[in-house]
Amino acid sequence: MTGAADLIITNARAITLDPDQPRAEALAVAGGRIAFVGDRAGAERLRGRSTRVVDAAGRTLLPGIIDSHYHLQMGSLKLDDIRFEQARSYADVVAAVRAYAAAHAGAPWLAGYGLSYSALPSHGLTRHDLDLVVADRPLVVVAFDLHTAWANTRALELAGLLQGGRCEPGNQIVMAADGTASGELREPGAFRQVTALLPAPDEPQIRALLRKGLAEAARYGITSVHNMDGDLAQMTRYLALEQRGELTLRISVPYSANPDTAPERLREALAMRAAATGLVRGGRVKFFMDGVIESGTALLLGDYAGRPGDRGAAIFSAEQFTSLATEADRLGLQIAVHAIGDAAVRRALDGFAHARGANGRRDSRHRIEHIELLHPDDLPRFHALGVIASMQPLHAAVSEPGQAWARQTGPERWACGFPWESLRASGARLVFGSDWPVVTQNPFLAMHVAMARQPWAPGQPRQAQTLAATLAAYTRDAAYAEFQEDQKGQLRAGMLADLALLSGDIEAMPAEQLAGTTAALTVCDGRVVYEEL
Repeated sequence: MTGAADLIITNARAITLDPDQPRAEALAVAGGRIAFVGDRAGAERLRGRSTRVVDAAGRTLLPGIIDSHYHLQMGSLKLDDIRFEQARSYADVVAAVRAYAAAHAGAPWLAGYGLSYSALPSHGLTRHDLDLVVADRPLVVVAFDLHTAWANTRALELAGLLQGGRCEPGNQIVMAADGTASGELREPGAFRQVTALLPAPDEPQIRALLRKGLAEAARYGITSVHNMDGDLAQMTRYLALEQRGELTLRISVPYSANPDTAPERLREALAMRAAATGLVRGGRVKFFMDGVIESGTALLLGDYAGRPGDRGAAIFSAEQFTSLATEADRLGLQIAVHAIGDAAVRRALDGFAHARGANGRRDSRHRIEHIELLHPDDLPRFHALGVIASMQPLHAAVSEPGQAWARQTGPERWACGFPWESLRASGARLVFGSDWPVVTQNPFLAMHVAMARQPWAPGQPRQAQTLAATLAAYTRDAAYAEFQEDQKGQLRAGMLADLALLSGDIEAMPAEQLAGTTAALTVCDGRVVYEEL
């Protein structure tokens, strides 16, 4: 390198994720790239008059955090709605709705997100329950996993669903004994008819909310996200943010496919790939194979506990998925599949195997998202097919015994749930993310959960992760999952200058303190996007 560095970080405890140089105490940045990683003296040699020097004071320095399962626009647009992350009981839910309704007396619609199934009344949640809270305005409440919603009578009337209605396969408008809709709407194809009536924010409001979401990500040291919904229109919005200098992380945007997607529509994914810039990338197709276990919409190989004959439902038939996935693979596109139930995971793997047979072996790096239940017979297929396991530690934390997930599967299947270490030991590449706004985007809370996890019953395999493995899943391996391992995910000279200086030394602190960690300094593309030093 010639010339001075723009930024030098010194006196750090750097975990580089670079196998050739795993540790360092100093780092220099120039022109949006890492110019030097090593000792303090070496970094000081690149110091110039305008170089900013940051004393890390012994804090941990990492490559920028990469969240491998994220919904930037979806999460950001919910930031000003009713939020139920702290609701632990139905009384908390009622209090949150009433407080929001009082503070937004002029709002024509009320909408809330992040509701845990454990906070529901013992009989479930009905439109009549919600009418007792708010009856004069339409109200819709969406579960934390975004797969179930509940609407009051006014909302159902406005959507034309009070007497029921038709929705796409794998979705359900739950009916009550009196022949009217109960208020529970399972899967987006059912509740989209309600949420589509919510007042749409205008473009300035969308940009303002996106900035709020981006600021929250930067506070946690997140410098890249793999978005899990999108299209060319959404990608164009991120490109506009980049052009205005307002995009503070890198984002990979997929083309979202559904059972009605014609093969020729995949050309939009190719257009997205061609539109890539330094911060915004395309070239991936996202499929939804099933729903979620909590609502009984995930596709299982065996019956749900206590429900003979009920194995959930598939959004894509095997034939539909295999045909469209094979075409996407032929076009050189990466495929990501939401598959939670063990039958859905098997169907996705079968489709990938067919695509390889039809199109030939290539470095496709196809992915399966979630994998909350995995049959042991399918464990080795990830490594054999080169399929990436993209998983979310915090989902396991809300699925433990006593929660809806554990009740729906039954104890006999708990050993096959959230098999992080089993997949890693089988040779599969494992990456971690949040699924924000399903759960908080705080990666350090998720890291703590990944490392502290205990078996749910005696004799079950340990799935807990080491700190080193967890960090790799959020950095180096996550970069690999988006074909960017030669550009980011490690602190190494020549790599993109995406960095996270943390609020403490995560190797020295007690494990429980990891959950409270934040970033002290976040750098994306060589630019400081957050600091609290």
